[in-house]
Amino acid sequence: MERRFLMKGKVKEAYDLGDELEFVFTDNISVFDKVIPSLIPFKGETLCKEGVYWFERARRMGIKTHFLNYIPPRSMLCKKVDIIPSEQITRRSRRHLIPLEFICRWYVAGSLFDRAKEEEISAEALGFAPGHKIVYGEPLPQPFLEVSTKLEKTDRLLDKAEALDISGLSSQEYEDAREIVLKIDEDIGKSVEKRGLIHVDGKKELAFDEDRQIMVVDVYGTADEDRFWDKTRYEEGDFQDLSKEYVRQYYRQSGYKNQLYSARAAGSPEPPIPALPQEIIDETTKIYVQLYETITGEKFKPSG
Repeated sequence: MERRFLMKGKVKEAYDLGDELEFVFTDNISVFDKVIPSLIPFKGETLCKEGVYWFERARRMGIKTHFLNYIPPRSMLCKKVDIIPSEQITRRSRRHLIPLEFICRWYVAGSLFDRAKEEEISAEALGFAPGHKIVYGEPLPQPFLEVSTKLEKTDRLLDKAEALDISGLSSQEYEDAREIVLKIDEDIGKSVEKRGLIHVDGKKELAFDEDRQIMVVDVYGTADEDRFWDKTRYEEGDFQDLSKEYVRQYYRQSGYKNQLYSARAAGSPEPPIPALPQEIIDETTKIYVQLYETITGEKFKPSG
């Protein structure tokens, strides 16, 4: 079977195998839609193995995914779907990526807290009682599911009407997609809690198969797509991030995030993202390995 290079994303490479795709997980890392000029050892392998772990659980739950087989050490064989511009998608389109990201939040953290602090989103919108003062790290009354763009240069949040317009989903398909995301997230939360983790939030990508049935694509439940906290530390009032959030926080504290977002708001050239210091790289590697071991219950043994 011919293996043809197809594309290189921020952290993954794709190879066309005809009716199938091979995804290779690299050691690259990105934040704020910027690829950092630093490699994180073992990142690709741990993410790939975590993805395989969750896809196999989804299969047992009867949820369709694009996953076919694991290719050691950091690749997976998947069903191929087309990427169609939004304006060309119709209600009859099949075997294509749904150009949306589904973000499910269980706790107040990250950008959600920032938005609440700036009063861009109300306590009532998050399910709290009117007048509730939102506190960082508190659990949400119910899961808060948002939808953002997928194929635009930078992600932006969408209301339901615009999400339906961009994706070509019917109202029922939109609700079916939400139900799948919630079912997966509930499984993640229950699974990791037994191993001392709290699942804070995460994102999912979906596609239609050849029968226009929804299936989960890309990966989820990893340090790149999701945020996890150490449960014991959380109960002590310490929000220890076991995810890519550790790197995001570094760039927040360094001032880079503010510089980047100010440039974007002004329509100015974006400042290049600086490389990570070696101590941050080393700690990030430890986080990725620790999260893999905690999620799967298996000791990480680097291939090769």
